[in-house]
Amino acid sequence: MNSRPKRIAIVRLSALGDIINSAVVVQFVRRHLPDAEIDWIVEEAFAPVLQPHPDLDAVHTVPLKRLKREKSPSLLKKTLDELRSFGPYDLVIDLQGLLKSAVVARLAGKNVHGFDAASAREGLAAKFYRSRSRIPYETNIVRRNCDLVGEALGFRVTDGDILAKAPALAVGERPAFLRDTPRYIAVVVGASWASKRYPADRLAEVCDRLPLPCILVWGNPQEKADAETVAHKSANASVAPPLTLPQLRDLVGHADLTVGGDTGPTHLAWALNRPSVVLFGPTTPRMMFETPRNVAIESDSPVDLGRIDKNDMSIATIPPETIAETARRLL
Repeated sequence: MNSRPKRIAIVRLSALGDIINSAVVVQFVRRHLPDAEIDWIVEEAFAPVLQPHPDLDAVHTVPLKRLKREKSPSLLKKTLDELRSFGPYDLVIDLQGLLKSAVVARLAGKNVHGFDAASAREGLAAKFYRSRSRIPYETNIVRRNCDLVGEALGFRVTDGDILAKAPALAVGERPAFLRDTPRYIAVVVGASWASKRYPADRLAEVCDRLPLPCILVWGNPQEKADAETVAHKSANASVAPPLTLPQLRDLVGHADLTVGGDTGPTHLAWALNRPSVVLFGPTTPRMMFETPRNVAIESDSPVDLGRIDKNDMSIATIPPETIAETARRLL
């Protein structure tokens, strides 16, 4: 860029895991542009995980799910007016690469940077950008986010920078129900796809093999039922109460270890510089940035990133003893 932008907006609307894996970029923007105003535009349901944030000046929300559900002309007009009011921005960076995020970015500002048509998830999104980066879709997701922001703003984020990062999100006090539990392991029961979930009976075996109490995290009635099954089978596991996103973030932020599938709550551990074991079946460790304390365990199933098989249930073939052994090593 010819001049250093003073007002920057980052657009990453959803989903939770992608927002968590994107949040690391904020500290690098702040490091290289300490005087810039940095805002984030996000789907309203996910905003609490970003709040408060030491390097963000504002978190703006858009009600895309409500718009789709309610189909209200007045809500649409209100949303469009609010989007235009967020700016003016010197630069808007679309980290999502979808048509909906590109439209949101373009409404927030004229100078938008994003992925080119060959590397965006939806190539049509690139038509809304003034400048573009070609970063192959198969690139590690954290690396991809950092490269896009770095190219947009004229700096380079190295792997060493990522490994030495500060926590990407703020952490508050541990949830009240854990104040008398000085050490524990967060176990993430659910995920958006059934094929990303480790079976409850095998998860109970894992909990039985671990040296600290396991707190089972869930997000909907089916996941709660699965958590109750695990707790029934393992005396070392207990079901967490319903959690808000900030409470979930704080629970993981104070855990000695987090174990779970390729899903947002598990990836919180990496974002917060806490140890984790992440289980992969239909997806690959491209979805995390592995470190000595954030370890991936994959099934033997081949994965085609261009055609992910959501029915690949191979995560169930990962032996419980392999997970427990890795967890004990990290502890």
